[in-house]
Amino acid sequence: MKKITAVEYKHRRSALMAEMEANSIAILPSAPLQPRNRDVEHPYRQDSDFYYLTGFAEPESVLVLIPGRSHGEAVLFCQEKDPEKELWEGRRAGQEGAVADYAMDDAFPINDIDEILPGLIEGRSRVYYAIGANEAFDRRLMGWIKSIKSKTKQGAQPPGEFIALENILHEQRLFKSEAEIAVMAEAGEISAKAHLRAMRACRPGIYEYQIEAEMLHEFMQSGARFAAYPSIVGGGENACILHYTNNDCLLKDGELILIDAGCELDHYAADITRTFPVNGRFSEEQKAIYELVLTAQLEAIEAIKPGTVFNHIHDITVRVITEGLVKLGILKGDVNKLIEDEAYKPFYMHKSSHWIGMDVHDVGDYRIAGQWRDLEPGMVITIEPGIYIAPDNIDVDPKWRGIGVRIEDDVVVTETGHKVLTSEVPKHVHEIEALMQPIQ
Repeated sequence: MKKITAVEYKHRRSALMAEMEANSIAILPSAPLQPRNRDVEHPYRQDSDFYYLTGFAEPESVLVLIPGRSHGEAVLFCQEKDPEKELWEGRRAGQEGAVADYAMDDAFPINDIDEILPGLIEGRSRVYYAIGANEAFDRRLMGWIKSIKSKTKQGAQPPGEFIALENILHEQRLFKSEAEIAVMAEAGEISAKAHLRAMRACRPGIYEYQIEAEMLHEFMQSGARFAAYPSIVGGGENACILHYTNNDCLLKDGELILIDAGCELDHYAADITRTFPVNGRFSEEQKAIYELVLTAQLEAIEAIKPGTVFNHIHDITVRVITEGLVKLGILKGDVNKLIEDEAYKPFYMHKSSHWIGMDVHDVGDYRIAGQWRDLEPGMVITIEPGIYIAPDNIDVDPKWRGIGVRIEDDVVVTETGHKVLTSEVPKHVHEIEALMQPIQ
């Protein structure tokens, strides 16, 4: 069920057009269908930019924005109503539905685009378009432009400039509205329930994919049909593989399990990582590494507020983790020199944060004019420090090898500080052990 109203989508289109230069046109195609095998397609997921401006989930559609057009600024090309095809493929909005239900100003059949869209482009000085994002549509658009250019002797005026649409659209997407944050909060709550379910179900002797199944069940049961990204469910040494998705190994007594998984709700993602013991009890070594990562995460979250420099969050986690690794004897030397030399990187090789929204690694620049940007209200970021001690790292005591820990939450920057959207999953050692104890 859609969580954001047609009025908000219309407001987004208006905001984008307000940033466009005079006498311009913006063109956004929908995501193409993707074959899975033979005559089977992957479940369709709309292009995020297109959906952000339309809320329209059907394939074979194109949004055209023409500021100042007297017959309507927002034009949607989409499939026509067709009872026979809808019997096989599902309901379509059609042109009437595009106007009535999606607040478009005008709508045309997608099969008429070759005849109509060149006329809408002709006479416009600039075209806003994401070149390279959809190569098949790139070729069609270039064909229309060539067609217009071929008629210049008859007075046709082709556009003289292409402008990267993402430069303004992605900056707009970076700042979430109240409605978007509400959807992301709900996605976080559903994902949190799934992680809780996984903790309660976990025990030695079952497989990683069985834990993944528990999470997918909770997603769907709660109204989120899909995961936002392939779930990572890594037991033991698999937790040290950052993007491990095989999820096919047996979970063993005495190991940790790292789960990085979140649902997608109305095209908005959640992203949560928790690490916990398969048998419900941390060993001393596991606990030491885990609490170090947790300290880094909590200190980083505490620093989130308007005006904080984005990369300062990562710097906090690097210092906490480096200091902790020295105290544990895993690193040796002066902390400042170790940080300068990036000696922590064999154990903590990724950044602590990324934007999150419609895409799990969401759009938006991290730097402005070469400088890390400040956090501002409406931005949503992850905080996800980790420590991964490779099983074959001969430079550390064997007792540490194969331990992988990451803890991740989604955090929105507010006017006065921050709010954690995924706080319902326990992450303190005593909380995790208490939650898992009844199944032991």
